[in-house]
Parts: sequence; structure tokens; C-alpha cells
Amino acid sequence: MILQYFKFIGRKMTKNRKVAFAGATLLLMVWCTKGYWTADGNERVRDRLSMAYNDDRGKGIPINLSSEAKAAFEHRERIINSLKLEISKLEKGCPSNKLEKDSQLPKIYAITPTYKRPVQKAELTRLSHTLMLVPNLHWVIVEDAEKKSELVANLLARTGMPYTHLHAVTPATWKIKPKEAWYNKPRGVLQRNAALAWLRANVRSDEEGVVYFADDDNAYALEVFDEMRYVKTVGVWPVGLVGGLMVERPKVNAEGKVVGWLTVWSPNRPFAIDMAGFAVNLKLFMSKPEGKFKNEVQKGYQESEFLRHFVTSLDDVEPKAENCTKVYVWHTRTENPPLREEIRLKKEAKPPSDLRIEV
Repeated sequence: MILQYFKFIGRKMTKNRKVAFAGATLLLMVWCTKGYWTADGNERVRDRLSMAYNDDRGKGIPINLSSEAKAAFEHRERIINSLKLEISKLEKGCPSNKLEKDSQLPKIYAITPTYKRPVQKAELTRLSHTLMLVPNLHWVIVEDAEKKSELVANLLARTGMPYTHLHAVTPATWKIKPKEAWYNKPRGVLQRNAALAWLRANVRSDEEGVVYFADDDNAYALEVFDEMRYVKTVGVWPVGLVGGLMVERPKVNAEGKVVGWLTVWSPNRPFAIDMAGFAVNLKLFMSKPEGKFKNEVQKGYQESEFLRHFVTSLDDVEPKAENCTKVYVWHTRTENPPLREEIRLKKEAKPPSDLRIEV
């Protein structure tokens, strides 16, 4: 029962707290096991057991104990040994130098453009909970706004992650109109470029790492961050639920080289890949200061416009995710919620449902 309770409590704690709790429990059990306080208050048993613990610890059970004291001693030692084993397992899971090891990993700079909308906080929350699990990651989030919002600032502060909060407003002529198709105009161009400019101004050119565009309307498996961390040029991988297909992906030959793109929409693009399907080595990125996005490009060519600065042929591209056979990122795009009742409240000059509450 005691070990089951210990394991139950352990599942509710962080790894560091597990070790501290296990240590405290070990000390408590030393003092409170059967034999120290007996039901009849037997002082002689208590004293002899205490002497046995102090004088003979690690040397086996003393032979000069009564049968009752010996049973209590054996019971206590079994519990102590079990607790030591649990502590050992926990310590293996959270070594004292874990943070130091994490800091030695190549850093991932995840760039996220975002804009105000009903699902903004929901999508950023989902993304942040994924990024919080990725070691040595710096989140660069850029709002399409005249100034930084409290909503995004508060969310970032709660994550406890290293982050940079920027803003860059898209001119009205480049904004998508309410009933206009989302793909008619490029989105996030100025925001991504603002993040790229920040990187070039604030990050060492010799730092080990990668640059990745993590849009807030995607879903990410943690494996995608493991895949990208050691990319030497441009790493590529499949993206699910995009381009009208279950998956778009690079075409890889038997030699492990990218030779084309398995896609339907505009397959002749130089890099027919989604924004979530590639990462650029940080040193390579820093060596090409002209590498950025443009508003005036053919529809669907933003990725190609950016990547042409860093790789000139498919031979320079690195296939990841088991030669592009695994999907670790999905272009899910949250559905816009029907807010008919909210519109009705506004028409009737009534307060909105989110008055004085951040949603």
C-alpha cells in the first residue's frame, strides 16, 4: 500500500519534486515504521531498534534483537530499500545537469506570426503547450498589429519560455477582406521578415541552431523538433492535411536524395512545400542577409522565394522524418466559430459575453 501510494503521488509531480518527495518520505519512514512506536508503547523494543539502526546499519539484522524488534527491523529495511530503488529511478530521469545538457543542444528559433481573431488565444495556447516541451527553443512571436497586445504578452509571460515579442502591421491594401479567400493574398510576410531581422540583429552568426516557421494554426508532434535540430542546410519533411491532400511530401529516391515533390497544387514550384515543412540551418541563414519573404510573388511561391536564397538545387536539401515517410506536423487550421449570438448582442447594444474576461 505504501509503495502504491508513493507511485500515485509521484505521477502527480514534476521530476524534481518527485526526488524531493521521495527523500522526505524516506526520512519519515525511518522514524515512523513499525517497531519504533508500538501499540503497547514498548520502550525496550524502541530503544533496541534505534540502537540497531544506528550501530548496525548496512551490516544485516543484529542478532541481539527480540523477535518483535527483528520483524520490525526487517519491515523497515524492506521499505527503505524499496524507497531507495524508487529514488534511484527518479534520479535517472532528472539528472542534475539536465538543464546544462539542454543548453548545449542546437537552439531552435521558432517564428510565429499571429493576428487578432476569436481563436487566437486558443491556438497560441495549444502551440505554446507544445513548444514548452521542446528543450533549448526560443519563441519569436510577431503580431500583425499597431502595437503588442496584452493578450499575447500575458500568454508569453505564463509560458516561462525564452521568447521575443514583436509586432509589425500589414498595410490595409495587403490585408484579406472579410469575404475574400485566405489564399488570395500572402499572409504573415511582414511579420516573418520582422522576426528574421530580429534574429540577424540579436543572434550570434556562429551559434548552432535552426530557424523554423511555426504557424499557430498547425499541430506539431515533438518529433519534428528533434528532426530539425541538427539540419546542416535546409531540412524538409512531409506536412499532413494540406494542399487538398492527406499529405504533401518531398519525393526521396533510393539513395536518400530529394528528387521532387509529391503534391497536386502547382507541382512545378521550385520548392513545392508548406511553410511548416522545412527548417534552415542558423549559420546558413545568417550568412545570407538577403534571404527573406516578399509580398509581390506568385501565389503559393513564398516558400520558394525564401528558400532560393539558401539552396540552389534539390541536392542541397536534407530529407528528414525517415526519408520523408513520417508525418510530424499537420496544417489543421482551426475552424472559425459561429458567433451569431455575439453579433446579436452587439446589434441590441448589449454587452458582449467576454466583457472583462480574456478569451
